[in-house]
This record gives sequence, structure tokens and C-alpha cells, in this order.
Amino acid sequence: MTRRSTAASAPAPTIPKIPPTQVLSRLAALQAAPTATLKDQWRELFGKEPPPWNRAYIQSRLAYRIQELAYGGLKPETVDRLVALGEQLDGGNVVLRRIRADSRPLAGTRLIREWQGVQHVVTVRVNDFEFEGRPYKSLSAIARHITGTRWNGLTFFGLRARGDA
Repeated sequence: MTRRSTAASAPAPTIPKIPPTQVLSRLAALQAAPTATLKDQWRELFGKEPPPWNRAYIQSRLAYRIQELAYGGLKPETVDRLVALGEQLDGGNVVLRRIRADSRPLAGTRLIREWQGVQHVVTVRVNDFEFEGRPYKSLSAIARHITGTRWNGLTFFGLRARGDA
């Protein structure tokens, strides 16, 4: 049996309410704010340390958070529905939920790669890829058609860095 600390834990940070009249000006200010200021706003609006990710990520999450605090977040029914849909997909397994099901781009995405001075365009479809008007089952097959050598298709089209698993 473990003992719980009887000392009072630090009080939860107070997250400020944002008046809807301030939303547009605060969103516009995010564009010009230095990264240090964005991180300070993160601490204020989320009540915790900012993640070590890039400026664009922090800026977009702050923009969402400002609107959320001004207009409200998702309705509880919506959150429940999203959880139920997630459990249908992964059986409630949190580990699976954090792993992307596949690394395939969304249908409709156009992949463009220049190879030896020629631009090659591939369209991602639901079950295959279209290149030069023909269907291909994999990006690797298209990369081999273009180069004449074996390639990992995701690497060839820049969707994965060399050496990534």
C-alpha cells in the first residue's frame, strides 16, 4: 500500500475567459508576435508549459484555444460521439489510437516529384494511385517506373525521410 501525500498540491491555474469582442484582434496579433510571446500566451491559456514544436503549430493551437475560450468548446454530446467513433475504429485501445492507421496520403492528394528535369504527378485514389492515366497499386511501383530502379515510394515522393521506419 502506498501513502498519498497530505501536502496540498499546487492550485490549478486559472484560465482566463476571453470576450468574443477580442477574438479577432488576438488572432491577428498571433501573426506578428515573437515566439517567446506565443509561449507565454500558451502558459496563460493552457495553464501548462508549451510543447517543443514549431511556431506554426503553437500559433495554430493558440488560435483555436482563443476561439474555444471565447465561444466555448465542443458540446459533451459531440465529445461522446467522437469517443464512440474512435472505439469503433480501435476497440478502445489507446495505444492503437495513437498510431496512424497507415501512412497513405488522403484520396485526392496530388504528389509532385521532379526527376531528372521532368515533373511527375501522381494522384492518390481510394484504393490505388493514378500516374500517366494508369492505375498503380503502390507508390513504389510508380517510383520504379520513373527511375528504373527500386525505391521506397514514400521516400521517393518525400512522404518519409530516408532511414525512417
